[in-house]
Amino acid sequence: MTDDPVITLLIVDDHPVVRDGLRGMFEPMPEFVVLGEAANGVEAVDRVAALDPDVVLMDLRMPGGGGVDAIAELTRRGARAKVLVLTTYDTDTDTLSAIEAGATGYLLKDAPRDELFTAVRAAAEGRTVLSPAVATRLVSAVRTPAVPAGDPLSAREREVLALVAKGTSNREIARVLFISEATVKTHLTHLYAKLSVKDRAAAVAVGYERGILG
Repeated sequence: MTDDPVITLLIVDDHPVVRDGLRGMFEPMPEFVVLGEAANGVEAVDRVAALDPDVVLMDLRMPGGGGVDAIAELTRRGARAKVLVLTTYDTDTDTLSAIEAGATGYLLKDAPRDELFTAVRAAAEGRTVLSPAVATRLVSAVRTPAVPAGDPLSAREREVLALVAKGTSNREIARVLFISEATVKTHLTHLYAKLSVKDRAAAVAVGYERGILG
């Protein structure tokens, strides 16, 4: 047995053999409970509403409803579940779209078992999870080598970025820093511009790449 809190899961993939394989990995572990499965994004949204899992393992390319649309809909509904994208493709053009839609992390299906377990634990805590291959792609996607690094971040912008890296929501950042949510959004807009990025995950990736985050 384990003293760690139980993490509940929903597995979303259009291939039954993949769902069975993932269920078989997690079920022997006492800290994980698989609440259910879904075969596409539309079904996933319904299952999240019914089961309220802690973490959703989400494939991206599925007939009958893709993962990106499902993530966006879960974000729109304010679902509590954290979404960890699990895909075959590190070159997937949906990588940035999934992160922008609200995914907490992005992992490849060939990740070692222990790495997957660690990623699910991190996602459950709201921490950003990116496989090394995906992190590299994100940095490449947002980097502009011909343009020198932007203005240095202010102390407050660094505080906001550090909290973003921990998966903290705008509302929680506002509470921690004793500022309004609107001010948080303003700081994010400024640091996005300085880092030449368009979203939270890319800001975190560049923050680590430039040594702003340690």
